[in-house]
Amino acid sequence: MRTARVITILAITIIAISPTVQSDSEQIILASHCPPGFELTDDNACKCRNMYQQYESLRGSGVGGLKTGLPAIRDGFSPQQIDLGRYLFFDPVLSVDGSLACSSCHDPNYGFSDGKGRAVGMDGAIVQRGAPSLWNVAFLQSLFWDARASTLEEQMQGPLYSAEEMGNTPAKLAATLNNIPAYRRLFADAFPSAQKDIRVQDVHTAITAFESSLVSLNSRYDHYAHGYHEALNENEIEGLNIFRSFVARCAECHTPPLFTNQQVAVLGTPEPDGLPLDQGAQKTYADPKFRAGFKVPSLRNVARTAPYMHSGTFETLKETVAFYTKGRGHAVPEGEDLKLHWHIWEPDLSDRELDRLVDFLETLTDEGFMPQIPQRLPSGLKPGLVRNENK
Repeated sequence: MRTARVITILAITIIAISPTVQSDSEQIILASHCPPGFELTDDNACKCRNMYQQYESLRGSGVGGLKTGLPAIRDGFSPQQIDLGRYLFFDPVLSVDGSLACSSCHDPNYGFSDGKGRAVGMDGAIVQRGAPSLWNVAFLQSLFWDARASTLEEQMQGPLYSAEEMGNTPAKLAATLNNIPAYRRLFADAFPSAQKDIRVQDVHTAITAFESSLVSLNSRYDHYAHGYHEALNENEIEGLNIFRSFVARCAECHTPPLFTNQQVAVLGTPEPDGLPLDQGAQKTYADPKFRAGFKVPSLRNVARTAPYMHSGTFETLKETVAFYTKGRGHAVPEGEDLKLHWHIWEPDLSDRELDRLVDFLETLTDEGFMPQIPQRLPSGLKPGLVRNENK
């Protein structure tokens, strides 16, 4: 009788703990709903929905018109693909040694940048340029500071397979993921029509799906643009008017509502720490007129992404806006004949006007649709975030 009682107790104990012996990664279930700001269609696709879709014009009245439409967005991914991309984005297993994730340089806590002047790659290597923010990246027509990529799939292969960044290869990445049962199951859920093995092109698609969901269009500026005048105070409205003026001319390059005209501009900004001049988009276009030219970045959430410029030259927004009023070409190195953008001139803004510009730029902050950082990953590794010791 005693033996039977012990067996019964053991059986009850095993039954009680059996749901928890399964690994955390095997319990991950992909979302069946779209992220905020997206509508689920009947064919299981997430379509972006926002107030700017009520405006037909891609060019508002005047310089930087407020009620202006947005360029086309990359959307239409399934909820499962977006959620799988979220796990991949934060998972260091994508790097050659499991030390770096996409989020190690594009951390949501730093405006999907990293708080550094130049990004940090494998073994602490300092790369040439900073990590741009990924907010609203799905609206962009070219990517990287030098505009050398035209799709998100093309862009992500740069850091994934760069020896100084994540250091992986397509073959090794596929082999690694195929050896993780949880990822095999999740890829089958997200790509039900694909072959049995995980393909690197599906990795690229999933990360693209997640990055395309990073939409920020609900700042206090947006409330003002849509007609709620009280969303901005007097100083901020004054800053907006300076921003749009033909004196400062900020809006001619940082055009609302995306706050970029998506062009390459040669500004003549200095390099930090005595670094040599970065040729920028000259290499992309094989054209010397683009020497030291860089893509005009969006200013969305710009208050979260210091330091500024392609290599982190300026620590604050005040320093950054002050650069434009110090005179055309004042920082161009001796011996360089750069073809500066025609908007770069000498607006001679006062200190008060610079402060008002900063006040306005801070109204572009909106992190309301911030995605959740996974608590656990299919690989079993911890999510990769910015390494504060490298700041």
